[in-house]
Amino acid sequence: MHVPVMLRESLDYLAIRPNGVYLDVTSGLGGHTRAIAERLTTGFVIASDRDLESLAIARENTAELKGRVRFHHARFSELRTALAAEGIEKVDGVLADLGVSRYQLTDAGRGFSLMSEGPLDMRMDRERGAPASDIVNFWAEKDIADLIFRLGEERRSRRIARAIVRARPIHTTRQLAGVIEEAAPRTGRLHPATQTFMALRLAVNEELEELEQFLEIVPQVTSSGGRIVVITFMSLEDRKVKQSFQALVRSGRASLLTRHVVRPAEDEVQANPPSRSAKLRAVEMTEEK
Repeated sequence: MHVPVMLRESLDYLAIRPNGVYLDVTSGLGGHTRAIAERLTTGFVIASDRDLESLAIARENTAELKGRVRFHHARFSELRTALAAEGIEKVDGVLADLGVSRYQLTDAGRGFSLMSEGPLDMRMDRERGAPASDIVNFWAEKDIADLIFRLGEERRSRRIARAIVRARPIHTTRQLAGVIEEAAPRTGRLHPATQTFMALRLAVNEELEELEQFLEIVPQVTSSGGRIVVITFMSLEDRKVKQSFQALVRSGRASLLTRHVVRPAEDEVQANPPSRSAKLRAVEMTEEK
């Protein structure tokens, strides 16, 4: 079952008005989208995602609310196009949940999970870009090491990169996880391949670059009084969101709604353990630009 992370907090910070227009830029399987739509009467929510397969499921999960939900297949960098297609220049609130969906992680064929056998793909949009296998099998050892260190914050990146190059060709997720585990044995709770898989996923989907585009665009498409709510799961992402929001506040364009980062309540963590690393930040736009 799909469980949207920090749902109560997201809705509270969005402060939804029944006649408002909202933008869920990571609709995923539609959990947050549905909750927003249920609180609308004459308003609607624009639900976008780069994953067509997830969007198809989201449509099914919000079928009885379809008059209040408008779906678009779009990356963050394509948000203006999605809004223009709806004849919208500014919205009353924006939600971004930057976590990988449970569907992506549990479908072995998507290649995201190191715990199940699947192709080394990791693309959120399988119609665009190159799969993770291209990096693993064709990049230079130094470039792989740099990638794992920079995006995965993995201190054993050189050792792992060396092992990957020696084990080529690597075609599946379990094969890669095994190579990494042998080169850098487990030292804690996390599987030793976790950070490398994260780095590959971020690179394949250009996630940090897309996040930067989102943070540049979103203040321009959010109305005065409108709110921007972002949920992150990695320190690299949270840092970018924090810095962007602080810059908006310093410029006088927004007021900070979360003086300190908001974390999920203990009951949510117990019911949905993957939520434990979630961090929520929010701002309210204060003037038109």
